[in-house]
Amino acid sequence: METVHQVIGFVVVGIFALGWIWGLAAKLSKRGPGELYWRWVSVAQVVAGLQAVLGIVLLLMGRRVSSGTGVANLLHYVYGLLPLLLFVIAHVVARTGNLSVIGMQHRDGTPMQIRPWTPFAWVSFIAFGLTLRALMTGMGWG
Repeated sequence: METVHQVIGFVVVGIFALGWIWGLAAKLSKRGPGELYWRWVSVAQVVAGLQAVLGIVLLLMGRRVSSGTGVANLLHYVYGLLPLLLFVIAHVVARTGNLSVIGMQHRDGTPMQIRPWTPFAWVSFIAFGLTLRALMTGMGWG
C-alpha cells in the first residue's frame, strides 16, 4: 500500500503541475482554459482526495513517515492535506466570482472580479508546491 501511495504522490504532483501551467497558458493567451479544464478540476480533486485517504489509512495502520525529524514528518501530513482545504476555498471564491470573500478588494473598496477558473489555477500552483514537498519528505529527500 505504501508503494501505491508513493506512485499516486508522483501522479498528484504531475496533475497539479498540469493545472497551473494550463491556467497560466490560458491567462497569457487571454482566453479561458476551455471545457476540458473543468474535467481536470474534477480529476485533480478526486486523485488528491484518494491520496489523502490512502495516507490516513497508512497512518491508522501505524505506518509513519520514516525520514527526517518529527517536524518534517508532521509537515508531510500538512503538505498532503492542505491542497484539499485550498480546493474548498477555490470553490467558494469561484462561486462568488470575486475575491472579497477572502478579504481582497481594490483600493477603493470595490470587489476584485475574477473568472471562475482562476482560483483553481492558483490553487493548483500552490498545491503543486505543497504536494511536491510532501513527496520529498515522504521519500526522505528533505
